[in-house]
Amino acid sequence: MTRFASPLAMAAVLALSPVGGAFAQDGDALLPGTGLPLGEEVTDGMGDTYVAEEFGDWTKLCQRVPDGSDPCGLTQLLTDSEGGPVAEITIFPLPPGGEAVAGANMITPLGTVLTQQISISVDGGTARRYPFLFCDVSGCYAQIGLTAAMVESFRRGTEATVTIASVAAPDQPVALSLSLNGFTAGYSALPQPGN
Repeated sequence: MTRFASPLAMAAVLALSPVGGAFAQDGDALLPGTGLPLGEEVTDGMGDTYVAEEFGDWTKLCQRVPDGSDPCGLTQLLTDSEGGPVAEITIFPLPPGGEAVAGANMITPLGTVLTQQISISVDGGTARRYPFLFCDVSGCYAQIGLTAAMVESFRRGTEATVTIASVAAPDQPVALSLSLNGFTAGYSALPQPGN
């Protein structure tokens, strides 16, 4: 299976997550008399995303921030039966003290039936349903809170099923396989907020 982590998706994920941040842009120098930008050299810098490590079927994707505490999440691309990309999930730890110990951002394609929401079950267990937040030109987004019990089920499990519905066939659920291979090691390797 071809694996990739979309920089656009990671930017959206970090913007939605409590560990992301915004960065100011410096203006380009302008060519005198024309008002045309001269451009600037492209270098790795603040706000850039990078693949830090691979853990089984998960990718640890991080974003450079000024203080060096680069926030990271575990990302996986969910594919259809022919291997085509359908959705992406990124899971990240949350600061301690809340009922949710981790957050997850899901991106599904345009044409997803939002009212049917997203459901997730682990190893055929009871599914939990989560609402969508919004859609834009890149897809439809849901932000999910994961309790300690749900994170533990991901650690012990082998496969989760993410179910969405398509506008083209709303009565035929689309079940996507979410591999949990490498989740335990990957989640343990994520920087914890506040540390």
